[in-house]
Amino acid sequence: MAEYKVAEIFTSVNGEGMCVGELAVFVRFCGCNLRCNYCDTMWANEPDCTYESMTDDEILQKILKEGIKNVTLTGGEPLLQPQIDVLIQKLVQYKDGLLRIEIETNGSVDISRFIMKDDKGVYYIRPVFTMDYKLRGSGMESGMSIGNFNYLCKNDTVKFVVSDEEDLERAYEISKRYHLNGKCNLILSPVFGRIEPERIVDFMKQKKWNDARMQLQIHKIIWDPDQKGV
Repeated sequence: MAEYKVAEIFTSVNGEGMCVGELAVFVRFCGCNLRCNYCDTMWANEPDCTYESMTDDEILQKILKEGIKNVTLTGGEPLLQPQIDVLIQKLVQYKDGLLRIEIETNGSVDISRFIMKDDKGVYYIRPVFTMDYKLRGSGMESGMSIGNFNYLCKNDTVKFVVSDEEDLERAYEISKRYHLNGKCNLILSPVFGRIEPERIVDFMKQKKWNDARMQLQIHKIIWDPDQKGV
């Protein structure tokens, strides 16, 4: 039976994304293959991170006990967990999609194997992906898996975490080159202390960027930015 390294499971409001402000159960896994210089969960990426080893059934039962339909698999990088596809399928297929499963992925892992079709080319029930595109300011842009853009749909999101003006220009360039506008949701999120949100709004107005939205992380406004379990 598959087992997973779970750093924490907690219920809070979605601090960002398309369900911002809604309650969600967060399942945070240990480990990440990137080292973004603004990472706010680096503690979960360290080799000595404390974790609980849980089976897919144990994780599902913990989620059901919370009584919340939105479920976010996060990290670290959740898609690095061995046999994570087993857990994903168990969650998305539970009672024919009763739970809304969102996967927060760092953009470096191929997501195609988690999006299955039947022999007629029709998608099965699938998770929703919020995929980061790491810009220059993160120091990790070279690790991006560009092919993931081919598998995104209108329910998915590409999130650009923006450090400066160069990142804004690059995010706009990527959205145009890969035809992301209208294909999926686009979020621009400022790195706290590096760029003012007002500058992002000005840039969106300048470009007449209708299909993107600027978003602040509300969990960092409600609670201390370094607080865990929120």
